[in-house]
Amino acid sequence: MSRAASGSRRGGGIRRGETRAGWLFVLPAIVITGVFLVIPIFLALWVSFSGWNGFRSPLAPTVDFVGLENYAAITVEPGLDQENFGTAVRNNFYYVLFVVPLQTIVALLLAVQVNRAVLRGRGFFRTAFYFPSVTSVVAIVIVFQFLFTASGAVNAVLGFFGIDGPNWLNDGTGIFHAAAAGLGVESPPQALETDGPLGITWWDWLAGPSVAMSTLIMLAIFTTSGTFMLLFLAGLQSIGAEIEEAALVDGAGPVRTFFSITLPMLRPTLFTVLTLGLIASWQVFDQIYVLGGTTAGGTIATPAFLAYSTSFQDLQWGQGAAIAFILFVFIILLTLLQRWLLRERTREFRPRSPRAGQNPDVAAGVVGGDPTDRALVGASDPGDDEARPDRARPNRKGSP
Repeated sequence: MSRAASGSRRGGGIRRGETRAGWLFVLPAIVITGVFLVIPIFLALWVSFSGWNGFRSPLAPTVDFVGLENYAAITVEPGLDQENFGTAVRNNFYYVLFVVPLQTIVALLLAVQVNRAVLRGRGFFRTAFYFPSVTSVVAIVIVFQFLFTASGAVNAVLGFFGIDGPNWLNDGTGIFHAAAAGLGVESPPQALETDGPLGITWWDWLAGPSVAMSTLIMLAIFTTSGTFMLLFLAGLQSIGAEIEEAALVDGAGPVRTFFSITLPMLRPTLFTVLTLGLIASWQVFDQIYVLGGTTAGGTIATPAFLAYSTSFQDLQWGQGAAIAFILFVFIILLTLLQRWLLRERTREFRPRSPRAGQNPDVAAGVVGGDPTDRALVGASDPGDDEARPDRARPNRKGSP
C-alpha cells in the first residue's frame, strides 16, 4: 500500500508522462506569447526610459538612459508636449464618456428586441444589426466623410428643414462651449482661465467633445453596437423562460421584470460589455488615422494616435512609449474601478442577540413577526403529542 502511494506521489502508474506531454503541447503557445508579446512589452518599457531615436537597436550601448524624463515631459513639465498630451486625453475622455454608455444601451435594446419570440424575421434583423461590426472601419469612415462633409447628405437633409449644418469633420468647437454660447456665455469666467491638469485650462476641459469628435462618437456607436448586441443576446437566451413567467404570474409587468429580474441576471454580461467597450474606446486609433488626426484643430487626436505620431513621425520613441504605458495604466485603473462599481453587494443575515431577560424567539423576530415564521418555529415534532399528556390528540369521533 505504501509502495503504491509513493509511486503515485512520484507521478508513476498510468498517469506517468501526462505532465510532460501537457507542457509539450502548450510549449508552442508559450514561446509565441513570449517572443511576440512579453519580450516586446519589456523592450517598450525600456524604450520609455531611454532616449532612443529609432535608429539601430534600442539595446545598443549608445542609447542613453534618461529615467523619467519622457514621462515628465508629457505630464508635469509645461510645454507643447504636455499640452498635446493633455488635449489628447481630454478628447479621449469625452469619447469614452459618450461612447461606452450609449453603445451599451443601444446594444441592450437591440438584443431585447431581436430576442422577442413574436418578432418575425429575427435572423434578418440580427444579421443587419451585426453587419456594420464586420465591415472595414476604414470603409465606414470614408462613407461617413462623404455623408458629413459641408455639402454632404446630412447637411442636405438639415437644409431641407432650414438648418444650416456645420462642416462636421473640420469643426473643432466643443458642444458644451456651443451650448454656453447659445445661452449668452461667450467668454470663460476668470476662475476657469487658470491651468488645470496636464497644462489645459479648466475652460478647455469643460469644452466637451468637438463637433468632429461627436461625428466619430456616432460612428463608433454605429459600428460596435452589433457586436455587443450578440453578447447581450447570448445572456438573454441563458435566462430561463420560467423565470419571466413566474414574474408575470406574480403580477410584474414587462418593465418591472426587465429591471428587477432580467438586468440583474445580466450583470456578468454587462461587466464584459463595459470592460471591452472601455478598453476599445481608450485605444481608438483607426478612425483618427484615416481622418489625419490633426484636423479640427487637433480635437480628434487621442493618446493612441499621439503615441504613433510621436514615435513614427517625430522619432521620439521614448516619449511615444511613455504615452503608451500611461494609457495602459489608465485602462487598468478604470477597469478596476468599473469592477468595484459592478461588484455583487450581498449582506449576510445575522440574527440579533437577545437582550437580558428577552425571549430568543422575540429577538430573532419570530414571535410577533410573520405568522408563517411563528407557525414554523412553534411546530412540534409529530411524536410530541403522544409523549405529552397535555397535548393529547382529540378523538376523531368526538370522544374525549
